[in-house]
Amino acid sequence: MATTALQYGADLDLPFLTMDEDAFAADPFPHFARARAAHPWLARWKLGYVVTDYQAMRDLFANESDMRMMYDSIVAIMEAKGTPWGNFQERHMLSMMGEPHKRLRDVLAPSFTPRRANLHRPLMRATIAELLDEWAPKGEFDFEEFASYFPITVMCRLIGASPDVIPRLRSAMEAIGLSTSMDPRWLPAMQEGVVTMETFVDELIAARRAEPRTGQEPDLLDLLMANNAQGELSDRELADVLIFLFVAGYDTSKNMLTLTFWELLSRPEMYRRCGEDHDYARKVVEEAFRIHSTTSNQRILSRDIPYRGVVLEKDSIVWFPLSVATHDERYAADAERFDPEREQVNRHIGFGLGPHICLGQYIARFQIHEGLHAIASRLRDPQSPGPQGYRPFPGTWGLRGLPITFTPAIA
Repeated sequence: MATTALQYGADLDLPFLTMDEDAFAADPFPHFARARAAHPWLARWKLGYVVTDYQAMRDLFANESDMRMMYDSIVAIMEAKGTPWGNFQERHMLSMMGEPHKRLRDVLAPSFTPRRANLHRPLMRATIAELLDEWAPKGEFDFEEFASYFPITVMCRLIGASPDVIPRLRSAMEAIGLSTSMDPRWLPAMQEGVVTMETFVDELIAARRAEPRTGQEPDLLDLLMANNAQGELSDRELADVLIFLFVAGYDTSKNMLTLTFWELLSRPEMYRRCGEDHDYARKVVEEAFRIHSTTSNQRILSRDIPYRGVVLEKDSIVWFPLSVATHDERYAADAERFDPEREQVNRHIGFGLGPHICLGQYIARFQIHEGLHAIASRLRDPQSPGPQGYRPFPGTWGLRGLPITFTPAIA
């Protein structure tokens, strides 16, 4: 039986992606389409390989035990070793591998099941209703700014934090969300953001210890502090988990809600139906994740990994742009068409793959779903000249500024 000779990736003439350029972030999809036309699943950019094929991402993540996280490398690239931001990047949950990561996931998982996330829907509905009561009478605003207050307010209520902290937390999370863009321009803001979040969670934990809640259903902070009291989470892990949940939940929910709204601006009938049909709004959210998503994962290989005739060399950095994985004709018929009713044959992987799949994905999913349904029922006939800019692609991608005008509907 004939065998295919293996080629090392370093010896291949692979398509090159300029993922760090602003023009790339403005419209990444044609760049990936051209790359796939030149090589079916692999490209490169200035910081390693880029896997461009959905099935290749799934297959390679099956070898995640042969990879390691690269947050320590990101810190080194940014020359931020020993700084507040650098220390947080090296110790937070996503930087962990193997048994330390599994231990932390096992401790936290009961607080983030679909059932528990579902219990938060009334809080999500009340929160978006209050925000719409405040913002809708204006008749115009920046939708991205509006959407940013939703996940922060929900998270504050889940842990019993005062809404007075929201403005400073919003600024901090906007900055920290740029961490994996690896652009030194943002480092001072990221440092300040981490210090702000560390101060906030330390004060929050101290206040709850000083005045425990009694006679009420435990909130998320109560559950996490119970883990801490039982010795399952150290004080540092408790604080870092709270910061991580804020940052991860903020970026995904705010950016995906804004991208989904942007898709619907040119589809008024779909938008109207989202406000009338709760289940249809859920389908729209899942289709938005298929066609957009917001994240790219990255790993460093711990050994040579052969795949489809190519050897990816040990110590290579490999990027997995989950945000474009199912925006591909090979895995979704008429992939450019936004179709909430389509059969999702190859499910999107916008929340990641493997052991590091997003812990808070159900909270994010339900939050975006409830938000879209309420927004579409309250903001009628929205119009927009378009995004004012885009977030960097190799990080948490999304729109930066989306001014809209609309007709307010009565609550």
